[in-house]
Amino acid sequence: MLKKAIHFMILSAFAFALLNAFVKSLNHFSAYQIVFFRSIGSLAFTVPFLIRNNISMYGNKKKLLIIRGLVGVTSMTLFFYSLKYLNMGTAATVRYISPIFAAIFALIFLKERIKPLQWLFLLIAFSGVLILKGFDSQINTIGLIYAIASAIFSGLVYVTIRMIGKGDHPVVIVNYFMIIAAIVGGVLAIPNWITPVGYEWGLLLSLGVFGYFGQFYMTKAFQNIETNQAAPLKYIEVIFTLLIGVIWFNEIYTLWSVLGILLIVSGLILNVKTIRK
Repeated sequence: MLKKAIHFMILSAFAFALLNAFVKSLNHFSAYQIVFFRSIGSLAFTVPFLIRNNISMYGNKKKLLIIRGLVGVTSMTLFFYSLKYLNMGTAATVRYISPIFAAIFALIFLKERIKPLQWLFLLIAFSGVLILKGFDSQINTIGLIYAIASAIFSGLVYVTIRMIGKGDHPVVIVNYFMIIAAIVGGVLAIPNWITPVGYEWGLLLSLGVFGYFGQFYMTKAFQNIETNQAAPLKYIEVIFTLLIGVIWFNEIYTLWSVLGILLIVSGLILNVKTIRK
């Protein structure tokens, strides 16, 4: 089971890393237009799934589903903006500090208890962000702000999904997210719309494919082993993203960047392990 889950998570991580790379290579398009294409690409999978399995697209907890969609599209847009200013590996790693904000929001809205040891590990992760900004002169402040803001809204996504609970099918939740993202991204992209040419159509439409299969294989991994074993494997995406950034975009990482990224990933993995004990 563990071996199969690792294979699934590697496929998921590689799909998400390629998604990040394609977004980076489409830098001349607005983040809203990229959000639009990312969404309609995934809808090509979610809508047929719901129809084929006779699952209502309207959902049960409609208000929470809409809120999840809005905070989700905000987080995604901010992350795509961060990729315009930061190395891919840095942007992807900072986005992963979302559990810090998820823990804070869960404490406020869900009254969930946070273990003292969790706060220590979350602090270690956040110290990695401080090192990135405080000691690495290559880090763009605007890009870092976008990435942190994306993580904050991603934390809200986790809490909203917890509030939805088992009240709605997971694909219904994703479908709501993609529909709202397509509408918001499409409308806001109009003023600065750039008509794709040639291979750009393929790159833009593939975003939804990579996003869907990244989510699909990640779900398969979580179905095969316990969460505390599967969750740390998510950070394989950071390794793939770093490597693709270096090879494809000739990105350079200083020792401070590497130290900051290691602290973030280590702190978050330890936090996951603590939650499940």
